[in-house]
Parts: sequence; structure tokens; C-alpha cells
Amino acid sequence: MTAVDPPELTAERSLQIQASPEFQELRNALRRFVFPMAAFFLTWYGLYVVLGAFAHDFMAIKLIGNINVGLALGLGQFLTTFVITGLYVRFANRELDPRAAAIRKDAEAQ
Repeated sequence: MTAVDPPELTAERSLQIQASPEFQELRNALRRFVFPMAAFFLTWYGLYVVLGAFAHDFMAIKLIGNINVGLALGLGQFLTTFVITGLYVRFANRELDPRAAAIRKDAEAQ
């Protein structure tokens, strides 16, 4: 069995694909997820940094044993990163990848 190479993608065809409504909707879908999620995480991280810099007494409050608010919020940063990554992977698998595959299939067919 031999593989057939897809047709070469010219600059003109690439620009046509980028201008297509399907590609624009793909970009918009990505932006609708990424920008709010990035704003949320940067705000959450900024709050953590500001609290660490200026709210020493608050961050030093002990929660359980030697675990204080600062440590709990720091671990929350890691947890948030993993949750956001999982949400993005699920979003990409459900929304972005099928659209991108359809655009690629259409581009290779022409």
C-alpha cells in the first residue's frame, strides 16, 4: 500500500482557507475559550501574588496543622493549572479538532 501525498498548499490557497467562514469560526471558538480562561487564571495568580506580598497576616493563618492559607492557595495554583488543562483538552477534542479536521479535509480535497 502506498500513501498519496496531499496536494501542496500554496500561499494563495492558505489565505483562502484563512478567510473562509469555517476557519474564522474555528479561530473565534478558540478565542472564546482561551481569552476568558487566561483572564481568569492571570487574575487568580495576580491575587495570590498580591496577597503574598501585602497580606502576610492573612496568608499566615493556619488551617490544619502547619498548613496555612498561603500554602493552600499555592497548591490551589497547581490544581487550577491541571483543571484548566483538562478543560482545554476536552474543549479541543469536542470543538476544535473536528472543525480543524473538516477544514483540513476540504483543503486536501481541492
